[in-house]
Amino acid sequence: MIVSGFTFCRNVEKLDYPFEESIRSLLPLVDELVVNVGDSEDRTLERIRGIGDSRIRIVESVWDKTRARDGLVYADQTNIALSHVRPDADWAIYLQSDEVFHEKDYEGIRRSMERTRDDSSLLGLMFRYRHFVGDYFRLDPWAYRRALRIVRPTRVVSVGDALGFARASDGLFIGKREKDLWQYAEGPIYHYGWVKSKALLRQKIQVQVDYYWDGTPKPKDAEILGANDYMPEHYPFLKPFRGTHPAVMAERIASFVSPPQERSRWLQPAFYRYILRHGFKG
Repeated sequence: MIVSGFTFCRNVEKLDYPFEESIRSLLPLVDELVVNVGDSEDRTLERIRGIGDSRIRIVESVWDKTRARDGLVYADQTNIALSHVRPDADWAIYLQSDEVFHEKDYEGIRRSMERTRDDSSLLGLMFRYRHFVGDYFRLDPWAYRRALRIVRPTRVVSVGDALGFARASDGLFIGKREKDLWQYAEGPIYHYGWVKSKALLRQKIQVQVDYYWDGTPKPKDAEILGANDYMPEHYPFLKPFRGTHPAVMAERIASFVSPPQERSRWLQPAFYRYILRHGFKG
């Protein structure tokens, strides 16, 4: 079985993404790893080169600023990486720079790919998610539940803001209803994109404004950007996480200064008001 990996990144050092940890968590599963590095203003490229693994193939690109709306540039950059993957690969695994695999799930992920390798009707394998927000000890049950992250390299394209993929032949988005085109892979993805200092979380909102809304913030975002820092309003109501993190994250977690622990969400009246607006998700 031939397995490729692919990802894209730009300015991820400056934005404090766990991009090295993400790459290191993917390497044990792949025969090659294509990393599309955009025109960064920090040491992103140097640090990826510094990983020093012969399986990594770096592609350099320049982001098209005219595509900085609705997150379309993210799909463009994903497709650049995907286009450099070995066409004879049985599967290609895609991780974004804030997504990490846990080493305890490697065997199950390999088993999932082996089991489905010869089923040509399947275009991909879907992963469930563990979304961390604010710190490493709280999960966001209101975030999206699943995403396609293992795909047939010549038969899909990244679409939208690169959260998912579509069938290349006709553009059909491969979502939860297209169950004849995908199966679940064993193991979850650990998503750390919202684990940052309050100042960097505010900067993350600025990046979203720049790449989704042409630099024009919506009223709520304008309020956030007018402050010095930011923390999502549902942070006090998140679900406690009592499991283990991937080993590649150990140093980052040890050096992270966690905000003070809130009292149990079940004792906060605001939690119930939030549920009335958004529903209970676990």
